[in-house]
Parts: sequence; C-alpha cells; structure tokens
Amino acid sequence: MPLPAPTEDRELLHTRTIECRGYQRADGMWDIDGWMTDIKTYNFPNHDRVEIKAGEPLHGMGLRVTVDDTLTIRDCVAVTDFSPFTMCGNITPNFKALIGLRITQGLTKNVQERLGGTQGCTHLVELIKPIATTAFQTLVGKRMGKLSAALKSGAIKRPPILDTCHAWAQDGEIVKREFPSHYTGA
Repeated sequence: MPLPAPTEDRELLHTRTIECRGYQRADGMWDIDGWMTDIKTYNFPNHDRVEIKAGEPLHGMGLRVTVDDTLTIRDCVAVTDFSPFTMCGNITPNFKALIGLRITQGLTKNVQERLGGTQGCTHLVELIKPIATTAFQTLVGKRMGKLSAALKSGAIKRPPILDTCHAWAQDGEIVKREFPSHYTGA
C-alpha cells in the first residue's frame, strides 16, 4: 500500500538508498553486504570534490559483515567510494572492531562503544542496524529449525522471539499457532 498523497506540492531534494543482501558462503559462514547511497537533485559546491552534481552520490559506502551460525561477527570490511571529504575513507579499517560482537540485544550500544564519535563514520555505523536485520532474516530458516529441535529436546525452555514485536506477542495468534505451549491468551 503506498503512502497517502502529500497534502502540499513538494520538490524532491534528496534520496537515501540502503540495500542489504544476505549470502550463505561455501564455508558455512554468512556474508551480509550493505550499501548506502545519498543523492541530491541539484548541483552544489564541495571543497574536496569541487562540485557534486545532481544525481552523483554524495555518499556511497558499504559494509560486508561475515557472521557464523550464532550471529557472531567473524569479519567486517568497510568501503567508502563517495564522500564529501577525501579523508572519510581513512576510517574504514576501524570497522574491524566489530569482529567478535554478536548480533543480539545490545548490539547498538556495543557498536557505539567501539565506533562511536571520531572512532567511526556516522553513515557506516547507521548501516549496521539494517545489516543486522538482514543477517537475522538470512539465517531465520536455519535458525527456526534449530530452535524447534532445541525446544523439543528441552535445551531451551522459551523461544527467544516471544514478545519481541506485536506479531510475536505471547497472547497473540501467531504464538498460538507456532508455539501453542507458550501461548498465554484466553
């Protein structure tokens, strides 16, 4: 369903595009590639690039995060192809600091501790959240099979997805259908 029609006339000035893709690797690991592009609809001066023309990326930056089955980050590569300042790409090696973090609750705080402020790039750090979501979605099929087996064996008592959003409310229809023994509704 599209957004409702705007209430006022308007002019497009800026487009930010974020694209993330999840891949299973031959070695059993998972690569999540994320790319962010900012484009203006007008030319404007820039000290380092002289002029940034309409339609030319102001920002063009990417991250590849490699995770294992537990969503632990095993490698991270950052690139900056377009930026407003020549020096922006110099910070990309710092993104190796993500290695060892797990994509789980608290990830944003942990990323800020390692790459916040002058230790990182605002735009690349912002890309981590959609990459994390893409990682989860990329592995969900495999993880759901393991979750079902762990629940049946008693290795875990409660599905970790419960109460993480409206759809997975413990008293809701989805939990009633998918995990009836954990359903708390009427």
